[in-house]
Amino acid sequence: MKRFAEIPSPLGPILVTSEEAVLTRLYLKYDRVPTGDGWTEDASAFRELAAQLDGYWTGGRTTFDVPIRAEGTVFQKRVWAALSEIPYGTTVSYGELATAIGKPRAVRAVGRANAWNPISIIVPCHRVIGRDGSLTGYGGGIDNKRRLLELEGIHFVPATEAEGAPFVSP
Repeated sequence: MKRFAEIPSPLGPILVTSEEAVLTRLYLKYDRVPTGDGWTEDASAFRELAAQLDGYWTGGRTTFDVPIRAEGTVFQKRVWAALSEIPYGTTVSYGELATAIGKPRAVRAVGRANAWNPISIIVPCHRVIGRDGSLTGYGGGIDNKRRLLELEGIHFVPATEAEGAPFVSP
């Protein structure tokens, strides 16, 4: 059975989908909900996920324990698996992520795979930043990326205020 719901969050409503009780999507910004054959709106199917997200928002949860399935290419899945290994409260650059998967010259491809991550927050693509430490692209919006990183204890300041340093680590 294919289910979806909107879960409230400090960043605005989050759209989540599941198939056969496995989370398949988590989007901060979206313009439509699933429709058509087989889709059912069912907030009760996401109670555990909502509780875990609440724990994350309040600072008590640093990892998630929900079954997920992200559909993508072999390369995308490799990048998403590496994203899942980035610890709470830390960041890596796109280049470091490319090196971690054994493809140090595939920085742009890693960036594209990161952008197509269908299960944000749980698969923490927000923890990937530019080589110079700057906040770069995020499907959920740069402001939300900043807020997620700040929630995890990583504080960014405008470069002009930090004499060229785009972020200040805890």
